[in-house]
Amino acid sequence: MAASRWIDIGAASDLGRQPVARVEVEGLVLALTFAEGRFTAVDARCAHKGGPLDQGTLEGGCVVCPWHNWKYDRVSGRVPGRDQGVPVYTVEVRGERVLVDAASGNSQGPVITASHPLEREIVRKAGPVRVVGISTTVMNKEAPRYSTSERLLGVALDHAATALGAETRLLRLNDLQFRNCEGYYSKSAQSCTWPCTITQADAADQMEQVYEALVFWADVVVVATPIRWGNASSLFYKMAERMNCIQNQITINDRVMIRNKVASFIITGGQDNIQGVAGQMLTFFSEVGFHFPQFPFIAHSRGWDAEDMERNIEVVEASENLHEGARQLVSRAVGMATLLLGQGAGESSTPRGGRKASPVRKAR
Repeated sequence: MAASRWIDIGAASDLGRQPVARVEVEGLVLALTFAEGRFTAVDARCAHKGGPLDQGTLEGGCVVCPWHNWKYDRVSGRVPGRDQGVPVYTVEVRGERVLVDAASGNSQGPVITASHPLEREIVRKAGPVRVVGISTTVMNKEAPRYSTSERLLGVALDHAATALGAETRLLRLNDLQFRNCEGYYSKSAQSCTWPCTITQADAADQMEQVYEALVFWADVVVVATPIRWGNASSLFYKMAERMNCIQNQITINDRVMIRNKVASFIITGGQDNIQGVAGQMLTFFSEVGFHFPQFPFIAHSRGWDAEDMERNIEVVEASENLHEGARQLVSRAVGMATLLLGQGAGESSTPRGGRKASPVRKAR
């Protein structure tokens, strides 16, 4: 057993004024707590993702991490109800001074959490080009309606499967239960993690299906959206905000997670601003690493004053031109994906900022 190393860290009257304080002792950073007349100390590095417990709060006898709200018993250092925790250090008050034994940190923590399935290495499995269609139309699930954008997306996916030999999937965001982005990035860039913190903490959060499709499975992504007051669907933006954890890996870890993947778009609506909607979608998907084929979107609008929506449905359903446009759109996207995969998906690339990223391997 190591000999004690008692370090005087300050006056009890001063340290007792705040429930959680930062203390640096011989290279250690501790979260010192004071409650019910007693001082305790735990290692200030959260066992989850390294968040600063010394900047947290005290709640019900637990230190709460400011990044992701993990809680640690301030006496034992353990996460209530889980076999995880952080080291604790012995604290004594002698006279009017507070002392910490720098040699007393137990060896039980920090205990790193079990890995999430999305934390695995990004490897493309052998097989044909894979196309995922994402419909962002919002509707009443009990009384679903016709969606022009989703109808054309279906035409594109059918063509990809039957004429191009691609594997296809359809994700309807309206069918997925997923929470809004909770803005952990605003606390610290490092606290916006991969996998998304919400996905790690909430087993019922189905955004995992989108992450799985975009990062690991698909070579081509076709996103379909209606125009809503001159913008894409609200579900598109909800998804995009949750994808910040993908883009953030580039800026904080030099890790480009989207490589040799192609995105294209289907945009329909009863009003204009097609170019504005397309521009936003193109900008976002370029920022997370997607490529685009020549002519990367198709669109349809009958104009601002076309309020006879039932007529709009008839036009889209009967228009061979629009259906053929959807087929050509996915053909261009699959063609580009085939080209990129043929050139090799394992070559490293340089992300913005000039930093070299780790290469993504392709299974042989």
